[in-house]
Amino acid sequence: MLTVAALYRFTRFSDPAALRPGLLEVCVSHGVKGSLLLAPEGINGTIAGTREGIDAALAAIRALPGCADLEWKESLAETMPFGRMKVKLKREIVTMGQPDVDPLARVGHYVAPADWNALIADPDTVVIDTRNAYEVAIGTFRGAVDPGTRSFGEFPLWWQENRDRFAGKRIAMFCTGGIRCEKSTNYLLGQGLNQVYHLKGGILKYLEEVPEEESLWQGQCFVFDDRVSVGHGLVPGGLKVCGACRRPVAEADRASADYEEGVSCPACVNEYSQADRARFRERHRQMQLAAKRGRKHLGG
Repeated sequence: MLTVAALYRFTRFSDPAALRPGLLEVCVSHGVKGSLLLAPEGINGTIAGTREGIDAALAAIRALPGCADLEWKESLAETMPFGRMKVKLKREIVTMGQPDVDPLARVGHYVAPADWNALIADPDTVVIDTRNAYEVAIGTFRGAVDPGTRSFGEFPLWWQENRDRFAGKRIAMFCTGGIRCEKSTNYLLGQGLNQVYHLKGGILKYLEEVPEEESLWQGQCFVFDDRVSVGHGLVPGGLKVCGACRRPVAEADRASADYEEGVSCPACVNEYSQADRARFRERHRQMQLAAKRGRKHLGG
């Protein structure tokens, strides 16, 4: 079994580019694959490898400025869920596009998974899912508000258009691992709210710690690797991902006339040109050829 580690840390990096070569070398030399994002505001990513490899990578990350007390979430995978190791430089480790948002200044009240059910069951609490619509579609907490956003950068506008609906209410927000809520709670605090809460460790920590028989979670949790989704106990959920748009594809979707493996799904059938579809078909063909040779195709 391989270990999958999901992590983020908001901290100040004066020169993120200088950190990239060392991180990449440690990960590659220990057979670790996945993706790490570096920005002036910190680090974010998910990596997978052997126990030894993950320990080495995490040690290198904890040695970065401000990362000594890094927290991360672990799960298991039977096969490597990533094709390669990437360390990318970004403007933000999670893109919200709000220059004044600073999670290092203040964030909402953290709520432990064991206390989350009581908070969101309170009728005076509004529960908001800060993830994208395609993630919400396969699973969310009972009664949660879905903003219907296609990217996290749309959340501030959605809030401005809907804030009057939630006047006088306590706001509780959640996301996959917690990182988006660091920014969304800071944003709401900056809008004058004070009763703002978020799930510590995100959905992944909740699914790991809260017994299924006590859970208020419904469905699967989308993850950004080849497992596609996980359920209670962080067990892979059995979904596939569309080779074109990267959205999750359920069994019913795969039975649709709009589904072509590697090329289209019901959600994206009208989103791409014929030239795009031809390119997707060729990529899928190359992936099948690589699989027959016992290799993994890494083309874009």
